[in-house]
Amino acid sequence: MIFPIILSGGSGTRLWPLSRSEHPKQFIKLINDETLFQNTIKRLPLEAENPLIICNENHRFIVAEQLRQIDKKNNGIILEPVGKNTAPAVALAALRLKDDFNDPILLVLSADHVIQNIEAFHNSISRSVSLAKNGKLVTFGITPTSAETGYGYIETQNTKKSQYYDIKSFIEKPKKTLADKYVKSDNYFWNSGMFMFKASTFLKEINEYAPEILIACKKSLQFDNKDADFIRLNELEFTKCPSKSIDYAVMEHTKDGVVVPINVGWSDIGSWSMLHNVKNKDTNNNVIEGNVILKNVDNSFIYSSSRLTSVIGLSNIIVIDTQDALLVVDRNSDQKIKSIVEKLKNDNRKESDIHRKVFRPWGYYDSIDSGEGFQVKRILVNPMSKLSLQKHKFRSEHWVVISGTAMITCGTEVFELNENQSTYIPQGVIHRLENHNSTPLEIIEIQSGSYLGEDDIIRVQDDYQRN
Repeated sequence: MIFPIILSGGSGTRLWPLSRSEHPKQFIKLINDETLFQNTIKRLPLEAENPLIICNENHRFIVAEQLRQIDKKNNGIILEPVGKNTAPAVALAALRLKDDFNDPILLVLSADHVIQNIEAFHNSISRSVSLAKNGKLVTFGITPTSAETGYGYIETQNTKKSQYYDIKSFIEKPKKTLADKYVKSDNYFWNSGMFMFKASTFLKEINEYAPEILIACKKSLQFDNKDADFIRLNELEFTKCPSKSIDYAVMEHTKDGVVVPINVGWSDIGSWSMLHNVKNKDTNNNVIEGNVILKNVDNSFIYSSSRLTSVIGLSNIIVIDTQDALLVVDRNSDQKIKSIVEKLKNDNRKESDIHRKVFRPWGYYDSIDSGEGFQVKRILVNPMSKLSLQKHKFRSEHWVVISGTAMITCGTEVFELNENQSTYIPQGVIHRLENHNSTPLEIIEIQSGSYLGEDDIIRVQDDYQRN
């Protein structure tokens, strides 16, 4: 039995400003008409069980909605209250599944990878099952095709044993001179971050080499709270857990770790340059997406989410224009984007975390305009969905229906509003917006008051168990 474990907790900071902490790269349509997360789920082998997914608690409704969109089931969604890297995440999965599913083989995959040759990917998995059954901890190594400094590398022993190599060491994101050396060697592979092993094998090894992680994960699961597909951990206990990757916690120490080389058209899309490598390009080697006009531009990635973006006479650049942030960077410096995100966080700038358009379990809102004492939002409510029953301490609201039919609760009144009709929600009055129809509801909301932050929402009742 192969049991996929999908790790979906990354923040994708090097793909800012398109990727942000509240809506990171794995949930964005970067390659085709489906997100990286959805592609990961859809390319699972047919014989595999429904996946167990591990994600940030803030992403739980994005995960559930994206699974619904592709009509895929799951065996639970573990919600991490705080990110602790991959070793604790996999330990949680192994503990959860070992007894309930008779010690399955775990196939650990990241939600943000690109794999172009799915048949070769499935064949690699099939070839590795016997290794996992026999107590090996398999990591899949990618034969390097270029001297990438954004990837980790695995050094192997020179002698290949059947279809695998023994592991000698792990190297984390080397400098260019070392990466050049690794590419020319026959015993270095890109570290794909994909693994296969029995649940009991992994638990035995982590108990041997990182017992503090196992103890914390066991305590975190003792009082877990299951809410539909969501599995909530004991936050206090999980916060105590050390933050370590599988490589550092287990694979660097175990005597049973092996590398299975694979050639599947793999990329982890860790930067704009890496995304450029896998996208279709024009005759000047440019990736062009959105409303873009170029003149004498080559080897570049130009993206516009809406407005016209024009570039003239430049080479080897990245221009990413979103609704609230513009990035311009030389392609050779795109690994430094992370430092911009860190500065935004240090300065408490919301652009590090959220887009102008913010997705919620009921739909989304788009902050169209704002100024002193006012804010204007376009709100879309999904069919058969509703916002929380709530009130505001500092603001009042005007609602205008653009399309659809709204069911309004305002104080003790409950009434319908149709297109071109409006209503007023006074400050401090309990209210709710609902869509009882099979088509989306769109409204314009005009807020006015002394404070307009999202934390001025006092929820009285909520279908999504938010505070």
